[in-house]
Amino acid sequence: MITFKQLEAIYWIANLGSFAAAADKLCTTQSAVSKRVQELEAQFQIEIFDRSRRTARLTDKGNEILSFAKKLLSDRDQMIERASSNEVMFRRLRLGVTELTAMTWLPKLVSVIRSEFPRVSIEPEVELSATLFERLIEDSIDLIIVPDVFDDSRCVRLPIAPVENAWMVAPSLYPGDIPLRQEQMADFTLLVQGNRSGTGIIYNRWLEEQNFHSNRTMQCESLVAQIGFTVSGLGISYLPVPVTQPLIDAGHLRRLPTEGRLPHVKYSVLYKSDRTSEFRKHIADLAKKNCYYSSFFSPKL
Repeated sequence: MITFKQLEAIYWIANLGSFAAAADKLCTTQSAVSKRVQELEAQFQIEIFDRSRRTARLTDKGNEILSFAKKLLSDRDQMIERASSNEVMFRRLRLGVTELTAMTWLPKLVSVIRSEFPRVSIEPEVELSATLFERLIEDSIDLIIVPDVFDDSRCVRLPIAPVENAWMVAPSLYPGDIPLRQEQMADFTLLVQGNRSGTGIIYNRWLEEQNFHSNRTMQCESLVAQIGFTVSGLGISYLPVPVTQPLIDAGHLRRLPTEGRLPHVKYSVLYKSDRTSEFRKHIADLAKKNCYYSSFFSPKL
């Protein structure tokens, strides 16, 4: 008889590339995972994995079984979710966000999820966009909220909101009100985010399209550091208006007068399409409904 444990073993070995990684994912031993595969192979007298290779590669028959396994596991998950009320459903939600979401509406989203699913264990993680996307693909995180730069057929992508950004500077570095031309801005040190950051990817591409090249560039991998460097007068930078408005009001930052405006950064929710579930779709819909980038640390409700 085929068991879901056997199907899960095949699914995770194929997705993670090794029996050891699948064992870690399933919180069991490598020998237990191997036994599950061997039992299925013996039952049908076939080889599911090509053991002549160093990595776990599916045979042709193994690929057929994997496609059925994906459907059966997905059907099982959906049946459990439909049969369980929100109050009795118990599961983990590994939620990945970037710094901006953590500093604005994450508390509100967590509160809404808890009110609908009181027994769901929420495990938020704050990381750079590229790291979150890599973890989503390898199935070590369930759902991510990042700038909309990853168009991948393996994922469901739900656009949620744009974020206004502006050129900013410490008042002591540029106190004038005359709008600066692009060639004048190039004389300042440009504080940018790197290509592991979704915002960094968007604005690095945009700066290239505008043929904007600064004489000096300082790269930051953290939004908090980027804001801190700008407040310290180390250079000019593109920064999100919602979290910097209190610093503008306090006189620590000001919008740099320029001839043009920056494009908004669009944000999306992503989750894997091969393990689509009603639960993940519902969490994505909650994120879209409750996202609120226009103030620093939005109230919970």
